[in-house]
Formats: sequence, structure tokens, C-alpha cells
Amino acid sequence: MNTADYLIKSLVELGITEYFGLPGDYNFDILYSIENNENTTWIGCTNELNAGYAADGYARVKGYGAIVTTYGVGELSAINATAGSFAENVPVIHIVGVPATNHIENNVLLHHNFQHPDYYAFSKAFEPVVETTAYLNKYNAKQEIDRVIEVFTRTKRPVYIAIPMDIALLEIEENIPLIEDKSDETVLKSFVEQAAQMINNAKSPVIIGDSLIKRFQCENIYNKFAEQTKIPASNFLMGKGIIDYGKENYLGTFISAFGNDMAQKYLMETDCAISVGPIYSDLNTFGFALPYKPDDYIAIYGEYSVINNKKYENIRMSDVLNELTKVVNKRDNRIVPSDIGYKHPEISDKKLTSDYIYPRLQEFFKPGDLLFIETGIIMHGFSAMKLPENVIANTQTLWGSIGWATPAAFGGCLADKTRRTILFTGDGSHQLTATEIGNMMRRGLKPIVIVLNNSGYTIERILSNDPDDSFNEIADWNYSKLPELFAGDIWIATATTDREFDTALRLAEHQDKMCYIEIFTEKMDLPFITAKTIERLNKQKQEALEKVATFS
Repeated sequence: MNTADYLIKSLVELGITEYFGLPGDYNFDILYSIENNENTTWIGCTNELNAGYAADGYARVKGYGAIVTTYGVGELSAINATAGSFAENVPVIHIVGVPATNHIENNVLLHHNFQHPDYYAFSKAFEPVVETTAYLNKYNAKQEIDRVIEVFTRTKRPVYIAIPMDIALLEIEENIPLIEDKSDETVLKSFVEQAAQMINNAKSPVIIGDSLIKRFQCENIYNKFAEQTKIPASNFLMGKGIIDYGKENYLGTFISAFGNDMAQKYLMETDCAISVGPIYSDLNTFGFALPYKPDDYIAIYGEYSVINNKKYENIRMSDVLNELTKVVNKRDNRIVPSDIGYKHPEISDKKLTSDYIYPRLQEFFKPGDLLFIETGIIMHGFSAMKLPENVIANTQTLWGSIGWATPAAFGGCLADKTRRTILFTGDGSHQLTATEIGNMMRRGLKPIVIVLNNSGYTIERILSNDPDDSFNEIADWNYSKLPELFAGDIWIATATTDREFDTALRLAEHQDKMCYIEIFTEKMDLPFITAKTIERLNKQKQEALEKVATFS
């Protein structure tokens, strides 16, 4: 079997059946391997950055994703998407077709290179934003593929592999090794004993889950741990949707003092925080609002865990949760939070605002929906929602690259066609990547796309010194006319009032085609939580500056 065929066959074993990217003369043989494999499909995108975002969205839903680009110009175009996947532990393999070995060895000046060629410059550029890189040659092709895939599956982070044109066709052994990902039993036993003792001795332990639970595919194990121990459980923003809202002892999403008083109370008063898969960032915790850091108590990560800042290496999240479920004492808590989510919104003919948009969307979402929520003010309005059961919610809260959500939703649609996909994005973000709407239509996908038109970068307006700064303005687009540029069947609506938005959502529910809804608000209309979060972050920034001034 040739090298390219072997790589694709190995990735199919992980469930990667769609490959995103763009063709280039250096990667043709890789693309032929994808097209010739009966289990795989090539998904062309409009640019490499979008392809990287689409692979990211695909991986969030299916477990793993892949992007294929050409050398230099293609791979560098996608590097921001790869960095975002790296930041948020989204396993995407970046496959690059590069010039033939003899051209590399002789430093021949070919297209997509510098005047003084450096054939390893771009792989070096990727080193800080992937878990590992590999540059294949005739001696290492199979061994490096096997090594990269082992790292890929173990760390659940992006990896990079460059395949010269001649190496893509090189014959190699086709046996795919069995990957065994096991915990160190001695370390696991020690950690579980210490953690169980700490939890069982605590008067008011609380579990707080986050997105690494999703990345390491531990949702079911985590739910079992929370349900059987009956310890109250909450989550950070990026962990939204891990536990269904109807579960006993589920406190809902932690949104600091901005709502959901029950989650706030339990997390503020706990004497044993059990953090599972936490990403302790500013926006994910609403301005570092917790009075503790996860590592000060118990923190369970993908490949290691921590108790009182002591790190236990080489133990897997799945194993830790399984063992803790066996030995942690069951509590007799019976908590039924009453203030989770928005109240039913009253319909009027008033101009549309956040006060109506987010409560109405909360009622619009259905069990099993697949959600992609753009960064900026939208994710804050989303954070306070009460979601139906079995919803997969996706945000890019840590990396926060505007434009991510549109192509990520495209990838998510392809990863699971059985779910209704809903994309909610803003006008500024949408302008970066809106061309993937055309590829959604090309593939016959039927997401519901909601574009919030608030005349510019509203999140930047409230962060900058003057909301009217010219750099926060964007070009005016008639977004509802944009889909007409693309070939395909689509239903389009606009809404400027509460009633019009309600009508558009009701009609969208009955369409058997892609739906595209443009909604309008004032440019400074904000979800309540956004205003409060920015206020807190600005206060922290000012306090830090004052400390620096005092020190100086």
C-alpha cells in the first residue's frame, strides 16, 4: 500500500470519513487516495482557513477531524485555525503535500517558496501550535505516520504531517498497529485513594465540568459519576451541554453573580471543588470569578490529574472517573434548581433586542440540536440559556477567532447529518467566512443560520475607549441577499421586531431546506451578561495597571 493510502486508511479507523481543504499540485496524490477510498469523501472549501475551521467543527462532533492543504501558501493560510484547535484541545490532523524529495534535498527554487528556499520553514512554524510534527521520507514514512497518530489519539490535540510528492506513492507495510492508551495503574491507584478520601471527608463537594470532557470523549462516564454520587454538578461556559438540565442535582451553568444563583451559591461555598476537564480562562469563568483555582483542590485533566497542586502524571480522565465512581460515597442531596434559564418572553412589536432574542431562542432549541455559537456578545447571551436534552453546544470561547462558527457549523453538519444544526453568528464575524454558506448549499445541508446584524464589532465597541471609533465599523452588507449568490435551495427571512423574529423561527421549523435569517438590533444592544463581564474585566485591568504604577 502506498503512503498516502495507508495514512487515509489509518484515519478512517478513527472515524474520519470527510477531509476538508483545497487542492494544490503538491497534494494531488493525497487527494486521489481520499477519492479512491470507498469510505472517504473530499470536501472542498473556499479557502484553507475555512477548511481548518470546518475540520475543527467536524472534530468537535465526531471526535477527530482532518484538513489537507498544499505546501506554503495553503498551510500558512490555515495555521490560525490549527492554533485554535490546539488551544481548545480539538484533535485535527493537518496533512500537507510538499515538493518531491529530490527538490527538497537539492534546494530547488519552486513555486510557493522563498527566493532562498527553506523547505522546513513552514513545518517549523507549526511546531508551537500542534502536539507533534512529522516530515516523511523513504526511511521513516510508516513509523512516523504510526507515531503521529498515536500522539493524535492520546493527546486529543492537532498534529501536522508533511508528505513529499514521491513519498505519497512510496510502497510501505499496510498493517496498522493497535494503539493502547492505558493509565499507569500505580499512579492511578494513588490518585484515586487521595481524591476519594478528600471528597468523602468534605461536607459540601461540588463537581464542575468543562470542555475537555468532550474532547476526551468522557461525557457518558462523567454523567455516570455525577448521577451515582449525587454530588451537585455545574459547568463552565465551554462545558455547556455536558449534563442535561433535567438531571437531579445539576446546578446549571456557572455564570458568576450574573444569574443562576444556585450554581453561584454552591460553588462559592464548596469545601471540595472537583474540576473535570477545566479551562480556567477569563471569558470561560466570567472574569476569573471563582474564589479558588481548580488545582488547589481536585482537577482531572485528559492525561493527568491534580490534588492540592500535586500532579499525577499518565492517568487518563476516563480511568479516573470510572474508579472514583466506584469508591466515592453516595450523597443524599436532592437539588432542583428553579432559576436556570430565561423566562418566557412576551411577544410585542417592539424593536428587537437581546432581551427577547435569547429567551426566544431558548424556546426554539429542540432536544438533539447541534449548536454553533459565534464568539463575542452572542456567547454571553447563550451562556444563560436552559438547553433541551442531548444538545451538542459548541463555542470557541478561549481562542475566540471571529468567523470560526460559520465554517465550523459546515463541518458539524457533515459530521452528524441526523441532527438539526443551528448557527448563530454576528455580522462582523460572518463577513470573514460567509462563503462557506455556498458549500453548505452545494452539499445539500439544511442548517438554520441566524445572522445578528448590529452594524459592526459590538464586542470591540464596548472594549475600546470610544464605541464610535472608526476601526469598529464594517462594510454594510445585505446579508439576507447573500445566499442568492450561491446555487441551491434556501429559505430566507429578516426580522427587526420581536414579532417578526418569532414568526421567522416558527416558519423555519417547517422548512425542508437550509434557512437563513437576518435579524437587526441597535449597534450597542448587549446581553446583560456581556455588560457585566466586561465591567469586571475592565476593573481587573485597571487594578493591575494601578499596581504596576505603584510598583514603578
